[in-house]
Amino acid sequence: MKIIITGGAGYIGSHCVRMCLGAGHDVAVIDNLSRGHILAVDKGARFYCGDISRADFLDWVFSREQPDAVIHFAAHSQVGESMSHPQMYFDNNVAGSLSLLSAMQRANVRKIVFSSTAAVYGEPETIPITEDCPTVPTNPYGESKLMIERMMRWFSEAYGLRFVALRYFNVAGADAGGDIGEDHRPETHLIPIVLNAAASGKPVRIFGGDYDTPDGTCVRDYIHVTDLVRAHLGALDYLTKGGDCAALNLGIGKGFSVREIISAAESALGITLVREESPRRAGDPAILIASGDHARKLLDWEPQYTDVSEIIKTAWSWHKSHPNGYDE
Repeated sequence: MKIIITGGAGYIGSHCVRMCLGAGHDVAVIDNLSRGHILAVDKGARFYCGDISRADFLDWVFSREQPDAVIHFAAHSQVGESMSHPQMYFDNNVAGSLSLLSAMQRANVRKIVFSSTAAVYGEPETIPITEDCPTVPTNPYGESKLMIERMMRWFSEAYGLRFVALRYFNVAGADAGGDIGEDHRPETHLIPIVLNAAASGKPVRIFGGDYDTPDGTCVRDYIHVTDLVRAHLGALDYLTKGGDCAALNLGIGKGFSVREIISAAESALGITLVREESPRRAGDPAILIASGDHARKLLDWEPQYTDVSEIIKTAWSWHKSHPNGYDE
């Protein structure tokens, strides 16, 4: 199958590119490199540097590639940043995705797997979160992703677009080969922050210790990046076989608090970390734990990494071999 992967130079996108190539697919990557890294892109994929907001650029790429499907990762994804700069998030995420969907319509491409987020749920009413829980985002990032899901639904009604939206919880870890991993600038994800602290000897900042959780810190469901991208390939196969449009949660169904992740890293790496208490970050829900039952059934998917210590160890392998990220 010929696939265009947007945001394929990013953390999750680069892992997806590699797995798609390994499965025998023909892959082209679109990324503007504003937050991705060209060194993360597998050389087996064709690379197009450009912005999905540019209709002329997309029409040129789609004309050259004539893809069968799109996997869409390209987006800004920092909750705190979205609270400070909502316009940037609606412009990049929503307007950019509308441009992409319109290009797909012009090129008669009808299948898309979309990188959504658990942030569409906001503060969930029940735990674990199921797909029929209310979607009430508490930050512009989650709102932007929910708007894209709604756009896809209307494109489906009007034009026959078929989509799967995968709602992620916290993604972590790295490819077993150790040559691609997580390198955000700045880094806002907990596990790489903890590993950076382990490497530098600096304190780990805990943002908020007064949440309504057992130890006062936020609780999240962590999923390994390779388990996540396997679900994307499963979603693509599902659509190819004629499956209906769907929005699915991806998580392991078990939550870990910030303090528990720090302790797990200490145990896995045999180190002691200094903790530094800081105020809450705006827009962070207290608890996000997924029920992935629907994805397991529909996509014939089962996460292989269910021990957070093992997830941390794969991330640590990347950090040890790339102490400066992709700058090396």
